[in-house]
Amino acid sequence: MRLLVVEDDDPLREALERTLTQAGYAVDTAANGVDAEHLGDTEPYDAIVLDLGLPRRPGLEVLRHWRTRGNAIPVIILTARDTWQEKVDGFKAGADDYLGKPFHVEELVARVNAIIRRRHGETKGAIETAELRLDEERQTVTHRGQTIELTGTEFRLLRYFMLHPGKILSKTELTEHVYDFDSDRDSNVIEVYIRRLREKLGDGVIQTRRGQGYVFGSKT
Repeated sequence: MRLLVVEDDDPLREALERTLTQAGYAVDTAANGVDAEHLGDTEPYDAIVLDLGLPRRPGLEVLRHWRTRGNAIPVIILTARDTWQEKVDGFKAGADDYLGKPFHVEELVARVNAIIRRRHGETKGAIETAELRLDEERQTVTHRGQTIELTGTEFRLLRYFMLHPGKILSKTELTEHVYDFDSDRDSNVIEVYIRRLREKLGDGVIQTRRGQGYVFGSKT
């Protein structure tokens, strides 16, 4: 899964990028509202963490522009001005969640996980499908009672599959959601990781649709 973090404070932005990467996300960053708005409109993010006090264009204006254009990507807004009015303004502009500074990064990770699960109809606090249960904190998966260790890329790929069961996913789409903007996004590498997941989970979990992509098992 792929995130955009928009924060003009360099140390905080770098800390958030590092923490969210460790939490199993591909992370892009922006330091001002203009770049953020462009990236949010042109890249297929799964969620955005958006500071409101940005140079060049305020975060609230960026969010309003996205929603006016029909961009429905889940957005968590950050602000140092933790007032009820700013919360209301953020939600009116289309925010999905709100976090006031200072905050614990663990809380942000939990909120990001939650809004992505909710967007895909997962309300149980965990991602479960096709006899699999994904542990987002440990980045492991349990299959029929057995816990299976995953690499970072395997985890991101499997999480995306599990949130889109029964849907045909092309190699291009998978690549765009598994790697950040600066990665060498060779879609053929996806085949390698799909083969590794099949070796760990069994051949029947991920099916190939020739000329179209891949299909992950239906929800239970």
